[in-house]
Amino acid sequence: MFFRCFVSILFVFSAIAVQAAPNNFSHAKVLAKEKVYFDQTDVGTFYCGCQYEFTGRSGGRINLESCGYEVRKNETRAQRLEWEHIVPASNFGRARQCWQEGGRKNCVRNDPVFAVMEADMHNLTPSIGEINGDRSNFNFSQFNQRSSFYGQCDFKVDFKNRLAEPRNEVKGQIARVYFYMFDRYGLNMSTAQQQILMLWDKTYPVSAWERERDERIAKQMGHSNPFVTGERTWTLGHKNSREGMMDAYSANSVPVNLDASFVRGNKRSKVYHLPEGCPSYNQISENNIALFSSELTAIEAGYRKAGNCRN
Repeated sequence: MFFRCFVSILFVFSAIAVQAAPNNFSHAKVLAKEKVYFDQTDVGTFYCGCQYEFTGRSGGRINLESCGYEVRKNETRAQRLEWEHIVPASNFGRARQCWQEGGRKNCVRNDPVFAVMEADMHNLTPSIGEINGDRSNFNFSQFNQRSSFYGQCDFKVDFKNRLAEPRNEVKGQIARVYFYMFDRYGLNMSTAQQQILMLWDKTYPVSAWERERDERIAKQMGHSNPFVTGERTWTLGHKNSREGMMDAYSANSVPVNLDASFVRGNKRSKVYHLPEGCPSYNQISENNIALFSSELTAIEAGYRKAGNCRN
């Protein structure tokens, strides 16, 4: 009896400790401010280590003198704290059909899976607005460039080749966030990007703050980054778990039969049909048939289930 009560108490405390995951980007920024970075303003921004103060719901103002930052071009954004996606939103957005049909705004409005990825707090970090804008969606790399454009902030950008190199202190964390996002959401990473990030992961091990950050985020998201905790490692040609895709579909009540084979999609209507329970399965014009190995792959390609399917 005592054991059952003890377990029940532990369950209650666990339920209280783990909050509901953010359901959109705006919510994620507020939680990042209040639950993760609330005591890190003096430690500074991710790429430059500039001190900042929070203002409003999730924004902030940068103390540029605290890190010797020099404005390259955009004074307004240089003074503004912004929340950067370490893996850019366009990188994971381009894998979604919604992006092809209307970009980020369309994905935010119409794709619940994109919303989950955009709100993933493991991928968010406070950044100087100008750095966030200049980094854009450039790949990370290492290259020969004598100095930064930003004074004492050691962040390099090769605008011609669309590359960026951060300071050494955050290279390992960047690598492990990339591994997490690509693994969790089934994204494809180039061999060259894998190689540079694997080198950073090995050269710059998990810091005390990175581990603390992961624990704080896990209390909000309900899970850690396994590449930070050491539960998972990345090797060349890594096979993605795609755990986040399953969670996203489940959270948004999208019924998925992962074992269905030979799912047929209609290229014109973007509707898919199962071999059993869907009357129109054999009525699609041969020229319009798109074959998928499962409902999941059809949904990921931007197709929706036919309304006349009985299962």
